Amino acid sequence: MAAKIILSMDGMVIKEYPLNKERMTIGRKSHNDIAIDNLAVSGEHAAIVTILHDSFLEDLDSTNGLEVNGVPTKKHFLQSNDVIEIGKYKLKYINDQVTQTTAADFEKTMVMRGPVKQAAPATAQPAKSEAGESTGRFDTPRPASPAPASAPSAKPASAAPSVKPPSSPADANQHVAVVQVLTGPNAGKELELVKNLTTLGKPGLQVAVLTRRPQGFFITHVEGERFPSLNGVSLTSQPHQLNDHDVIELAGVKMEFYYKK
Repeated sequence: MAAKIILSMDGMVIKEYPLNKERMTIGRKSHNDIAIDNLAVSGEHAAIVTILHDSFLEDLDSTNGLEVNGVPTKKHFLQSNDVIEIGKYKLKYINDQVTQTTAADFEKTMVMRGPVKQAAPATAQPAKSEAGESTGRFDTPRPASPAPASAPSAKPASAAPSVKPPSSPADANQHVAVVQVLTGPNAGKELELVKNLTTLGKPGLQVAVLTRRPQGFFITHVEGERFPSLNGVSLTSQPHQLNDHDVIELAGVKMEFYYKK
């Protein structure tokens, strides 16, 4: 059962909307997926982005803003039974699916978020956020690369047989995907895409999310007026599948997506 939004006002249910699209907009204008004809609602007020079984809400610079569970917010990772308030209208988020993603994946400090490989004992440890959590940003020293998972345990890493890049989407899920920064002060830094969802970019400027699916990895634009580019071509609001050695340009930084050999 897909997640859904239940729109109500003054305790009366108006309509239910299944979240059956990757990106659904909420606003006063009729072209929105969830149209609310009220002057307190901006033409395009907010958007709900759904990746796999997870959804998050973002305010589209609306005039009157929005609240989730009574708290004003610009971006919020939605959990079942959350109530979004826009003026007198309430939108209740219902999701019965089990999720592996946590709200920390969408917090405001999500700059190049994602798990970082453990550093070698002699190197510096990854930077810590104020809460003491590893942020996984690209401001950490480049960690030592572990031996490929396909290497026999009895052989050292240097003796591991080389692995050819995936020749099909099915092969892609059997190998570790990596994003490497090509430009800027963090050039050369790598991020292994070991989670189903990794967020890249700079909040308030450009944010995109990389998702692992059965067909491979996809990139989806989620925040910012300008869309990221892939191999020099601007992306659209729809998810786009990544191929080995694709070059992504996001928030003024170029990075390469590839599968570890």
